[in-house]
Amino acid sequence: MNTPDADAINIRFYDHLWSRTRLETPERFNTWPLISSLVQNGSQRLEVGPGLRPRLPVRDSHFVDKSIAAVGRLQEQGGSAQCGDVCALPFDEGSFDLVCAFDVIEHVDNSRLAFAELSRVLKKGGTLVFSVPLHKSRWCEFDAFVGHVHRFDPQEVLAFVAENRLVLEQSAPFGMQPGNPWLLKCGMWFLRHQSRQAIFWYNRILMPLGLFFQKPLNFSDGLGDAALVDEIVCVCRRGG
Repeated sequence: MNTPDADAINIRFYDHLWSRTRLETPERFNTWPLISSLVQNGSQRLEVGPGLRPRLPVRDSHFVDKSIAAVGRLQEQGGSAQCGDVCALPFDEGSFDLVCAFDVIEHVDNSRLAFAELSRVLKKGGTLVFSVPLHKSRWCEFDAFVGHVHRFDPQEVLAFVAENRLVLEQSAPFGMQPGNPWLLKCGMWFLRHQSRQAIFWYNRILMPLGLFFQKPLNFSDGLGDAALVDEIVCVCRRGG
């Protein structure tokens, strides 16, 4: 399970953020072409750790998140949302056709258990979509600031997939983190020292710009060439 420090950092950071942030609909993200196609064949679906950036349609989806603020807003919009932990999901084995976990697994100490839980609640033949930051050598101050515990080397991702009877069907470069180190440092300073103003600018300017300039996800079979990729989204099928 998570250490108290990791839990405390994540709960404090994200509950503070989501309590002052509006909910974005999944249609606005570049994941929507993928998700909309998967939803057609997945009547039972779960997203873990969505905050107020769900990639699944809120109505008729299940959500688990640690943020009380996020859970409340998802419930208001018709989602079946509850507080919980990716390492101890409150569902029976094989409950869902589709399970999503975007920007979640890197936030927990026991990533092996997180992968096992996401796979456990997935039906045979069901689909798991997850994203993780890559390359331990690229760990930076921003990772620690936003509550990351891990970055994953590509072979580590493949090992976790294989351990849980998953087949990695396709993957694509992912993420909206600015690549400019100066912008990252500037953003962290404002969040630390001027949080109200920083969240205002995030909601009104930065997030809309990020959504506008998103590039379509460029999927390739399997893991693809991940050498220059900072974060990846993977689409896996649960085997027997």
